[in-house]
Amino acid sequence: MSKIIAANFKMNQTPSETIKYASEFLNKKQNFKSKVIFCPPFTSIYCMAEKLKGSTAKIGGQNCHFKNSGAFTGEISPKMLKNSGADYVILGHSERKTYFDESNELIGEKIKAALANNLHIIFCVGENENERMQNIQNSVIINQIKNTLKNIEKNELKNIIIAYEPIWAIGTGKAISPEQAEEMCKMIKDFINKNYNHGQIKVLYGGSVKSGNAKDLFKMPNIDGALVGGASLDVEEFMKIINAAENI
Repeated sequence: MSKIIAANFKMNQTPSETIKYASEFLNKKQNFKSKVIFCPPFTSIYCMAEKLKGSTAKIGGQNCHFKNSGAFTGEISPKMLKNSGADYVILGHSERKTYFDESNELIGEKIKAALANNLHIIFCVGENENERMQNIQNSVIINQIKNTLKNIEKNELKNIIIAYEPIWAIGTGKAISPEQAEEMCKMIKDFINKNYNHGQIKVLYGGSVKSGNAKDLFKMPNIDGALVGGASLDVEEFMKIINAAENI
């Protein structure tokens, strides 16, 4: 089964740097069976979409507002994302929750607005280190899903991908074991299937993914791909991660 490999550039790269990156990627590109999604900063979405036009790669945003327009200085709407060339958007990333106090309810509003603009969602869930130490990670994630998706129709789930990201492993180098990641991704799938009658949900793993651990992660039956942070900023390293998925 083909994998989904999403690159979250976070607050990195100017438009000119993104164009250079995209050129390097195209020079190495093969006919991937995996779905590759690039999520650069807002300022680079249009130029990357234009540069990769005609390729199989998709473009996504890293966040969006829950309104299409209005007096929200500094915000980017889902309508703007779509018009700039994005087909995906990351919502609920732990950094948004930690640094910008985004609640499950707010993320749910953003998901609803993004879906209304024909964007596919990469919806992030995960536990912090303290919650993991207390062994309450399952209930924490189930509550995140229930409270965020409470106003989402079951037929809309086909446009939502869930990314499981243990917060304590993001950017720390503390990668979770493949077996632990598999256990959590399976738990999420089982919960969605049982409570939303949707057995086709895709679940990615995110948290210090790199070429050195990608193959072992992708071997797991319930890990459908990866949300890659820092390692995606290097074309060579990101290609190794894609190739690890291709060779499964």
